[in-house]
Amino acid sequence: MRVFCASIATETNTFSPLRTDFTDFEQSFYAAPGDHPETPTLCSAVFPALRKRARAGDIELVEGTATWAEPGGLVNARTWARLRDEVLDQLRAALPVDAVVLGLHGAMIADGCVDCEGVLIEAVRQITGPKTKIGVTFDPHSHLSARRVENADVITVFKEFPHTDFAETGENCVDLTLRAARSEITPTLSVFDVRMIDVLPTSRAPMRGFVDKMLALEADGSALSISTIHGFMAGDSPDLGAKIIVISDGNQNAGDKLAHDLGMELFSFRGTTKPEFLTVEDALTAANDAKTGPVVIADVWDNPGGGVAGDSTILLRAALDMKLKSLALATIWDPMAVRLCHAAGEGAQLDLRFGGKTSAFAGAPIDATVTVMKIANDAVQSFGASVVPLGDCAVIHIDGIDVVLNSNRSQAFSPDLFTNLGIDIRSRKILVVKSTNHFHGAFASVASEILYAAVNGPYPNDPTQTKYTRLTRPLWPIAANPFEVENA
Repeated sequence: MRVFCASIATETNTFSPLRTDFTDFEQSFYAAPGDHPETPTLCSAVFPALRKRARAGDIELVEGTATWAEPGGLVNARTWARLRDEVLDQLRAALPVDAVVLGLHGAMIADGCVDCEGVLIEAVRQITGPKTKIGVTFDPHSHLSARRVENADVITVFKEFPHTDFAETGENCVDLTLRAARSEITPTLSVFDVRMIDVLPTSRAPMRGFVDKMLALEADGSALSISTIHGFMAGDSPDLGAKIIVISDGNQNAGDKLAHDLGMELFSFRGTTKPEFLTVEDALTAANDAKTGPVVIADVWDNPGGGVAGDSTILLRAALDMKLKSLALATIWDPMAVRLCHAAGEGAQLDLRFGGKTSAFAGAPIDATVTVMKIANDAVQSFGASVVPLGDCAVIHIDGIDVVLNSNRSQAFSPDLFTNLGIDIRSRKILVVKSTNHFHGAFASVASEILYAAVNGPYPNDPTQTKYTRLTRPLWPIAANPFEVENA
């Protein structure tokens, strides 16, 4: 059996002041055919899963490009055309193939193309013909279009948020796609539009129980696979919103019913899923008053994983104004400040302006005399089995607070973001991370408490106020009951 695989992935915040080009893909992750590492990245876990089967002699594997850009703004047209054509040309050269497996994100939007993944999957179908089986993995913070469903045979989506199951999702996609190519199963897709957009962390109820239910239904044979698309509220897409995907073994009616029932259960959770979001002052006060540490505060909206810059100074300035000590913050994206710190060297004191460069809504730059505590080239952090680049970094100390400055944008995933740069987290009372929920899996075991701070900035975090231009159907919370609106 001959199998082709490739991965093009990013998450596009169409309201971000940033723009995304090929340099962003190169800086984050770019692997030419055959160069993918043995460890998976978030959206390319299908590569090591397929390699394992190739080593076992089950398949002949032809690898294409694998690339990922840190979530950002609109992808420019040239970059999208280059990556799309690169992969499609590789596929043409690999023909004939029995199966194609793609590791995608699902929320990529380019200048002139609002459904990049749908266009890519459709083109793969046109090139390979109707008999080739096509399997795809998505991040749940994505947009599920009809074009994608019509052209893919298998779609699997990370169930967890934080996405701790990305490797398992790749394995499941590979398993189902190869079984379909051997005619052992007839994967049949059923999709239900939940008509809502919300923050759906699976580390807490009710989503924790919902994911466990999906896993139980797969285990008892009710479906080959069950996935939830959460949607990505910062993407202006006509397909915005949550959806349920059920893959049955040739049983469309049963799959449709199960998707409907799960979808309506998910809809019943609206407005109840996210943790309590505190103001900056309340979060910092609560953390400072805690008897034990470290208390972790998540700056949920200045999250580079949502496509913003991650250079907001609002929370840090509040901490400085409150004269808090024993606090470490990661990260503030500022390549220029990093360069100046590297030039100064470890132990140097300098007057530094940092942060607040990319948006009028992320606070003003901070001007301060700082001490350079640590500099590092090509720093990294871990996310499960994946290695996440931070680029060149510097740790600066200012009035009792340590701040990690980085040159490659990335949200916080793991405590080793701090420890790799010499910060002893157990000696700090407060840790501030820029992340919505991906930090939770790794930080929960070291945190005495986790708090969430809602710092309004460039991220569009209220769908009722966001100026969507492409949405063509009612969604909660924009509509109180979108199903009634549609049927009216």
